[in-house]
Amino acid sequence: MTVGLGADVVVAVLGAALLHATWNAIAHGMSDRLAGFTLIALSYTAIGGVAALCTGPPPAAAWPLILASAGVHVAYQVALMLSYRLGQFSQVYPLARGTAPWVVTVLSYVVLRQGVSGWVLAGVLVISAGLTGLVFLGGRPTRRQVPALAAAFGTGLLIATYTVIDGVGVHRADVLTYAAWMFLLQGVAVVLLAQAVRGRALFAQLRVAPIPGLAGGTLSLIAYGLVLWAQTRGALAPIAALRETSIIFGALIGAVFFRESLGRGRALAGAVVLAGIVLINLP
Repeated sequence: MTVGLGADVVVAVLGAALLHATWNAIAHGMSDRLAGFTLIALSYTAIGGVAALCTGPPPAAAWPLILASAGVHVAYQVALMLSYRLGQFSQVYPLARGTAPWVVTVLSYVVLRQGVSGWVLAGVLVISAGLTGLVFLGGRPTRRQVPALAAAFGTGLLIATYTVIDGVGVHRADVLTYAAWMFLLQGVAVVLLAQAVRGRALFAQLRVAPIPGLAGGTLSLIAYGLVLWAQTRGALAPIAALRETSIIFGALIGAVFFRESLGRGRALAGAVVLAGIVLINLP
């Protein structure tokens, strides 16, 4: 089956990308990443818990997917932190996000038999190429950078995995119920994991900058909630590609608010991604 995207889905996913870039900009300014991710997880736990109380438990058929998604999301956060520890943000983040769309395209076809039109497929590949090209702005990666790039690639595979899981899960429960329980379980798991690593010292460290972390978590939850809603109305591959335009929004935020140089390379990558968005929306 070949399916495309409606205008409402495109707007929602691009809005999610903007929110995703915003919370990443907030997280980028936090010096203690483990504490920052823990604060984000506390937001997930609180908001997800309240929503779960309102929605009640999901159908039995949704539980395996909710548990699997929460587990993969936790693994993704661990892999992302490892990527940041091993390499530079400007290299590992684009590789992780640029890997996910084309892997989702393959998985959604092989696993779900969900096809896309030729224009949409071309758009997904162009967007992936534009995002992955950001990895090479600083020149060809050296052998010393291989562990970081391997961790980033693994992160991209995890992003693709939870995207496909959630693409199935939102059709087995309503979006709010699915999201509430998935975020609640994910949040609790990350907090417990962080506490196991840092011990009692963690809670004192959380008081250093609680507002940015909690705000970032709230924006992250809203952003992915929009993506989950979009997945009930369109094909996974173009949605995954559009979502990763958050990298371009992030570069623009850095240029406008942090006075970071946009540079010709990022401008060219942005133009390539824009061309991919146009291709996805061709009839």
